[in-house]
Amino acid sequence: MTGKAADVRADLNQIEAAFLGTPLAGLPVGHGPSGTILVADVDPDRLHEVWQAAEALVPVIGRRPVMVTDDFDDALTIRSEPEQGPSESELRAFVEAAASSEPWLTYRHYSEDQHVDKDEIGFYARGTTGVDLTDLVPDVVLPTPVSVLERALYDRLLADADLHAQVLGNVRLVTQTDYWFTPDSVLLMLLPTSDVHGSAYWVDFYGALTEEDQQQLAEVLAQWRHRWDARLVASWGTMLQFQVGRRPTPGDEAWAAAGQLKALAPNLELSRWEVAVALPAGDAWFVHNRP
Repeated sequence: MTGKAADVRADLNQIEAAFLGTPLAGLPVGHGPSGTILVADVDPDRLHEVWQAAEALVPVIGRRPVMVTDDFDDALTIRSEPEQGPSESELRAFVEAAASSEPWLTYRHYSEDQHVDKDEIGFYARGTTGVDLTDLVPDVVLPTPVSVLERALYDRLLADADLHAQVLGNVRLVTQTDYWFTPDSVLLMLLPTSDVHGSAYWVDFYGALTEEDQQQLAEVLAQWRHRWDARLVASWGTMLQFQVGRRPTPGDEAWAAAGQLKALAPNLELSRWEVAVALPAGDAWFVHNRP
């Protein structure tokens, strides 16, 4: 075995040794695309548990984990030989560009610039869960921006404990892992970095198709990690799933977080005021952006 091959095998051996005594023990480990390591045969029903075990090992193996699937990508297979990833200088340039980007200038929900007329107010006040808040906004001057109307709905909803509880009962699921998508086939991808910014280089997401978009996504991941301890668990192409360690509090925090989540997830079928109600009540965020 050549020196380079020995180093590669030693890396795999180190990872397999770190897996002992965890839910990852005994799973097939091999090389993935662009410098990654793939762990196959993950039980879809245990994907969060397996990810948590891998996340706990980041200080040991120096690789950040993300769940992926080969349901839609035949290239996600274990390879016998490693594939070259970005150089240190390339990844450093990516991280520097990400840190200086302004993602919320690009990620904006399409409704942000829309205005609501009198005949449309019922559509926005009913949301998507069947709770009608039309009676809360009789004095809102119309036409008005969607964001202004929804903030008025949210603020008045917070002041009505019974109605808030009714809405929460209908939207709570979207911040729980029960709401997450579960593919038929799950693999764990170990990225060749422990840096949150840098990890976005390998994240496959429909909302970040260009390198510039990926850099902006990297800044989102870093901001969310810093503010909410939000850690990327899975990337299914059109969906991202996060474990959140610090929940936003009701009011301004939840409203701001809901706006960012909706901006990144235009296909999340909830009104912003519904998302703002849900976020303080759960530890799992779901992003959906599809064609």
